[in-house]
Amino acid sequence: MKLSRTTALSSSLLLAGALVLTGAGTAQADQQAQAVDYVALGDSYSSGVGAGSYDSASGNCKRSTKAYPVLWAAKSAPASFKFAACSGARTGDVTSGQLSALSSATDLVSITVGGNDAGFADVMTTCVLQGESACITRINRARAYVDSTLPGQLDTVYRGIRAKAPAARVVVLGYPRFYKIGGSCAVGLSDRSRKAINDASDYLNTATAKRAADHGYTFAGVTGTFTGHEICTGAPWLHSLKWSNIGESYHPTAAGQSGGYLPVMTSAA
Repeated sequence: MKLSRTTALSSSLLLAGALVLTGAGTAQADQQAQAVDYVALGDSYSSGVGAGSYDSASGNCKRSTKAYPVLWAAKSAPASFKFAACSGARTGDVTSGQLSALSSATDLVSITVGGNDAGFADVMTTCVLQGESACITRINRARAYVDSTLPGQLDTVYRGIRAKAPAARVVVLGYPRFYKIGGSCAVGLSDRSRKAINDASDYLNTATAKRAADHGYTFAGVTGTFTGHEICTGAPWLHSLKWSNIGESYHPTAAGQSGGYLPVMTSAA
């Protein structure tokens, strides 16, 4: 169909205007992304234990240059970035030692926390050294703690974040399942123990997601991105028991940070 000169001119002007507005909108979005003040809080899964390349200035906090907060900051170029996450951190450590990194200017916060409170390290030690029965018993104790005590501790952390950074978007990231059941691990824990550990991770994630939602925060699970890369697969993104560096056992590798956590953080942020 042939357009009249007036119609064609009007269409051209509208198209040009749309392109100008789209370009302005894109530029504005880029400026807004660069204007973000980002703070990363939490435990070893956020500090990057297991990924290597630790910043010596971070001491026992073992903050890695390959941790997902650093990778996200390098990719997104925020206006400012504070990396407060620390190996071994519990909820009380976050409230007492990490929230000072926040301010009314903070726009984005990420955090993993709760695993240490629930006894993550002791669960794995018990399961590795004391056999299936002791493993299941210890896991059940951890689940009971998640029911009775952890919700209140998470509430305290989440309220503290909101008090310090009232306008911030808060992304609460979860923990991966550790094991591929029926996978390539020929020795070590029984599949019953491995499944119980996986189920406990899901249980912790469910409880954390509920508390995050009740505070208006975004819960970002990583179970999906780690699927196919658990321990007992051909390309694990988690360390198994690592005798040469016990502290890195059962933590994400550098590939786990970049392939498991970073995409989830990028989508949620």
